[in-house]
Amino acid sequence: MTRKATTAPPTPARRRAQEARRRSASPAAAELITLAAEDHAPAEARPRRPRRPAQPASESAPLRNAPSLLREAIDTIDGRVMGIVEKGRHGSLDERDAEFIERQLRILGPLMDVYFRGEVRGLDNVPAEGPVLMVGNHSGGLVIPDTWVFETAFFRHFGVDRPTYALAHNMVMGLPVIGTFLRRLGTLPAHPDSARDALRQGGAVLVYPGGDEDTFRPWSQRNRIHLARRTGFIRLVLQERVPIVPVVSIGGQETLFIPSDGRALARRLGLERFRIKALPMVVAPPWGVSPGDFLFHLPLPAKITVQCGEAIDFHARFGDLDPRDPEVIWACYEYVERRMQDILDGLAAERRYPVIG
Repeated sequence: MTRKATTAPPTPARRRAQEARRRSASPAAAELITLAAEDHAPAEARPRRPRRPAQPASESAPLRNAPSLLREAIDTIDGRVMGIVEKGRHGSLDERDAEFIERQLRILGPLMDVYFRGEVRGLDNVPAEGPVLMVGNHSGGLVIPDTWVFETAFFRHFGVDRPTYALAHNMVMGLPVIGTFLRRLGTLPAHPDSARDALRQGGAVLVYPGGDEDTFRPWSQRNRIHLARRTGFIRLVLQERVPIVPVVSIGGQETLFIPSDGRALARRLGLERFRIKALPMVVAPPWGVSPGDFLFHLPLPAKITVQCGEAIDFHARFGDLDPRDPEVIWACYEYVERRMQDILDGLAAERRYPVIG
């Protein structure tokens, strides 16, 4: 009796890749989707938090479960915080002031060179002109020293007259003094429309998709790329047909100590309505321990190294990709995240000691 040969049923990831190949506009697009599907865990295996329906602040379950005194304090400041967030949603390309940036470089330059021993590599990978989306990993709490190191080197290399912008959280952009300072440096509210306007004006735009989840990742994950599975930047580059340049840094997360990201606490306090996903206990001078780094901190003088990777032009390499196709979006996301992780792994291998470098 002969036994009939059987083959194992295809995995969900492989079935998705096969379906994508059938409907893709080009063989190269199907190749990209297949690569992401086979080299990464299936979507069903990825740990995902279920989406919670939006609730009014007065009916928020996290606030009902919070201690009454804390709930009262949150309700008291809620209106003021929402006012700051609302103000931070508005921005203009015209607020950028090249002369102001030039003056700040005289202060930031020596500070980045001496205190953080800043080193930025691969700026030649950034196109010399035209629109480009620079995608970075975020580190160092609210002080974000890696951003200052990179932007200082970028302006020295390309000059302050090149239209260059960065995106920041609406709450930060709405603060009276800090928000005004950032706007004059060319910072815009973190929204796809802000980035799209800048790109269409030929700007170089710096984005950090991971946001607060990334900059507040715990010490144990300091050498991990965490883009928080936010794909808006991918959809943007496919729609606008502009290249991505990975901007990967190391050392920023060594300027403070974060034992846990505090995401559970942020959910419990209902802070997601302010787009705050993480509320960690930050250990750093001069306060010792502070919640959420709201008082800012004095960063330790860790050596910060930033590496710009080779530009990624999805349309040039993989053909005509549909920005409305979820499979295409996720494949491109996985491709960028993996490229960035490879760069970070290389930087981490060079590093001998925390802070010292």
